[in-house]
Amino acid sequence: MLSLYDAALSSRLLLGTARYPSLSRPCRGGEPVRRGDCHGLASPRNGRSGKTGGAFFELIRQLAVHVLPNTAGCHSASEAILTAKMAREVFGTDWIKLEVIGHHDSLQPDVFELVEAARILCSEGFCVFPYTTDDLVVGEKLVSVGCRVLMPWCAPIGSAAGPRNPSALKAMRSAFPDIPLIVDAGIGRPSHAAAVMEFGYDAVLLNTAVAVAGDPPAMAEAFGKAIEAGRLAYLSGMLEPRDMAVPSTPVVGKGVFA
Repeated sequence: MLSLYDAALSSRLLLGTARYPSLSRPCRGGEPVRRGDCHGLASPRNGRSGKTGGAFFELIRQLAVHVLPNTAGCHSASEAILTAKMAREVFGTDWIKLEVIGHHDSLQPDVFELVEAARILCSEGFCVFPYTTDDLVVGEKLVSVGCRVLMPWCAPIGSAAGPRNPSALKAMRSAFPDIPLIVDAGIGRPSHAAAVMEFGYDAVLLNTAVAVAGDPPAMAEAFGKAIEAGRLAYLSGMLEPRDMAVPSTPVVGKGVFA
């Protein structure tokens, strides 16, 4: 069971809802919407506005899943704060995925504006899910201003590159043993998701890899199983890699033939 801001989620797969061409694509029999307990929504520009946006939000509301609005497209703390407040009114939740973009090409977060926005939003009762880098100092700053979850990227948004810096992600897990860590951005394949879960991460948030798949519901299922496998492997205690061979068959007591 995954606990985020005192809410219990049964799934460690968090799904975004953007880039689907129609409701029929993500919602065959309720899947992949039912695959995760938490779903990200652009806010508030694509929230309830328009026929499709309103219908999609209504579907998610009926399924009684947690909604995580975001501040995608914001480039300053003030813009992100205003968007977060609008999202709280539109979606009726204190949860907010905080994005403050600092670089147009890489969509890397502006960590200075991010920390400032997080400080103000946390002080106003928001449950902030900050999209950040794998920088430990930035992580410490975000926790110090009140964030109880961290969401580092593993690669640029939409790149599908997978974990580019495994050592940094592992270091972040070691530095924040009691903070839920959710990989956000850069996941392209189920194997990528399994890998970060093997690092000890608590969940994965993804969108594009499922939304643009040939069969989104099937891809969501594949990611869900990969995440479960990675989590189980981490908890089971994996064999550490070695530089030299280690025989798996004991030689003690083996007969010696002249």
